[in-house]
Amino acid sequence: LPGPPFTHQQMPHKMVYYGQTSCEQDTERYLDVVKYVFSCYKKEVPLVINTMGWVKGEGLLLLIDIIRLLSPSHVVQMDMGDWKAMPPLTPQHVHFSAGLHTKGKQQSKCKQLGAGGMESWKYPEGEDMSALQHKLLYVHPEFPRAGAAGEARVHSGILRDMSILGYLGHLQCPDIGAVLPLHSLVPYQVPFNAVALRVIHTDVAPSNIMYAVNASWVGLCCILEEVQCQTDGPVLLTQTPVCDCLGFGIVRGVDMEKKLYHILTPVPPENLRLVNCLLLGNIAIPNCVLVGQQGIEGEIPYVTSDYNYSI
Repeated sequence: LPGPPFTHQQMPHKMVYYGQTSCEQDTERYLDVVKYVFSCYKKEVPLVINTMGWVKGEGLLLLIDIIRLLSPSHVVQMDMGDWKAMPPLTPQHVHFSAGLHTKGKQQSKCKQLGAGGMESWKYPEGEDMSALQHKLLYVHPEFPRAGAAGEARVHSGILRDMSILGYLGHLQCPDIGAVLPLHSLVPYQVPFNAVALRVIHTDVAPSNIMYAVNASWVGLCCILEEVQCQTDGPVLLTQTPVCDCLGFGIVRGVDMEKKLYHILTPVPPENLRLVNCLLLGNIAIPNCVLVGQQGIEGEIPYVTSDYNYSI
């Protein structure tokens, strides 16, 4: 909270690699991930749930799903004076409204004279509403450009790149000195048949999988199933697992002869022993990492200016 997140990154208690910057393409998996991470919360300390800024259309319905699933004690809702697309997320609204994947409770009309709005609805008999009640704190920000969405996507992309660069900074020697380019760092060698592989965001033909994985950002994950392969790999998963992510890395090369992935990662060796799955998502390595490699003469690896923008 006291500063930009990329300046003081910490290893989370529980983490899943979703692999995309938006959950629009797979909201069911997003809810599965939320439930999986929330399942480890021991309720010993207060928990702040930072929801997304997607609050229109299906985003609002997904938000109702999340509130219903996690049953928070308080909901803080920020609203602009001239923007009425989002209703107040009162306990009654969340209870009765249908979400994207969950259904609202049936309503029964109260025949009371003069009753109006939500007060005209009563809860079904036998329904315990105590667990569903939350306190709604409604905030109207008045600072300039509050709620302006035009620059949010650009800013989030910059912050994401800064987070990745901050994470890669842990590869550097802690002593003050010259920053070493990534191509001068010694990678780990990982046999094809030691880890399962899955591309999250799109379908890739098995014959093209190594083209996709090479020079990519990957989540280093741990699946419960033992990775078994009759050949020397690669081991391909048919479905995206919801599993623990222990950190991230860059596949800086693939040795097809020796059947090895070359992976750079700051994850400590004792945690790497638990990694048996590589998940590749729609998260790109910042351009400056590839373009700004020092000590490279001639063409820069993985970078081309001869690019056909029509494909």
